[in-house]
Amino acid sequence: MWSGTGSTLADPALRVLMLAPTPYFADRGCHVRIYEEARTLTRLGHQVCIVSYHLGRDMPGITTVRIPRIPWYTKLEAGPSWHKPYLDLLLLITAYRSARSFRPDLIHAHLHEGALVGWVLKKLLGLPLLFDYQGSLSGESLNHGFLRQQSLLHRIFVAIEGFINRTADGIITSSGEGRRELGADFGIGPEKIRTLIDGVDVEVFKPGSRQQARQELGIAQDARLVVYLGLFNQYQGLDLLLEAIAIVRDRLPDAHFLLMGFPDQEYRRKAARMGLDDIITFTGRVPYGSAPLFLSAGDLAVSPKLARTEANGKLFNYMACSLPTVAFESAVNREILAECGIYADYNSAASLAEQMVSALNDRDRLANIGQQSRERAVQVHSWQARGLELLQAYRDLIGHKGKKITASS
Repeated sequence: MWSGTGSTLADPALRVLMLAPTPYFADRGCHVRIYEEARTLTRLGHQVCIVSYHLGRDMPGITTVRIPRIPWYTKLEAGPSWHKPYLDLLLLITAYRSARSFRPDLIHAHLHEGALVGWVLKKLLGLPLLFDYQGSLSGESLNHGFLRQQSLLHRIFVAIEGFINRTADGIITSSGEGRRELGADFGIGPEKIRTLIDGVDVEVFKPGSRQQARQELGIAQDARLVVYLGLFNQYQGLDLLLEAIAIVRDRLPDAHFLLMGFPDQEYRRKAARMGLDDIITFTGRVPYGSAPLFLSAGDLAVSPKLARTEANGKLFNYMACSLPTVAFESAVNREILAECGIYADYNSAASLAEQMVSALNDRDRLANIGQQSRERAVQVHSWQARGLELLQAYRDLIGHKGKKITASS
């Protein structure tokens, strides 16, 4: 619960134990949020220790501690897995050992599994627990086809999710819709929740050389290019996007699409079956450091994500790179893009295609929206501002729990 103590940024430096029950870092949205939070806190003079799975790669400047290597578990993409229980038990053991030496001031847990591990640590160590809520656990499992609606297993997941939501001392959500979901579906009081939407490092994500990017990607300089960067699955709207691409191709023969992300093999095959492989460039997984340049190849970005309450982190990167963006009409997308967005009717491939064609046919509009998008990213969505909000959440939480802040050495 937030105390509203009015702590100032002159308070002593904090030590934050960050739980990441995921193969961090694997160049996808959830991981970018974790990394940007940790890097921003470090830049502001605080210490962060991330505890994560054995997979992934360490990012510079951030201490990362990993569970023991599990040779048969190699899954990098998002989604539930029956391997999670024992991985998270190892995460608990590793995090407890790390906490004994790191001596954190609080626990910052990502995802529901992290919050559950954090609850046990909270009981063992007497530390306040902040839950970084990025969407519904049961909802994600339905989106990935892991559960069936209203099945016994689904009802069990909903009950577990409700328990986990109530264990945290405070919750930050990555969207306003997430905050409303916690209140309406799980009865979490508003005094326990803050919205801290994703941000973007505008010094990393910024417009680059369009010519260089297209040369490296093998894309014609005069093509009208639409870019997508993110996960490849149904709830991200990739199936709808391919349907929309087929419509655009008939309207704009010189249009081309750059689809960046993973796992993409299924969609490569589907595009070939639809006769679209000649107008689509698939890159596979794009390293975080290469993303700004590759995005700069585009004239227009697209995000057909269907999940209504999850964050949509790719939008921040699009905006910072001065890309006008077509997205489905939703509260989450409006919260991020505001008047900079080009909105299609929800879940409609035809409307998505229509908005892309209309935008690509108006270069002055593209330039104006691109400039406005960059300005909004800098002024509203930079991680510098987000970091100060996160620090205030920490300090209010620590103040409420009566935990003395220990200055880092």
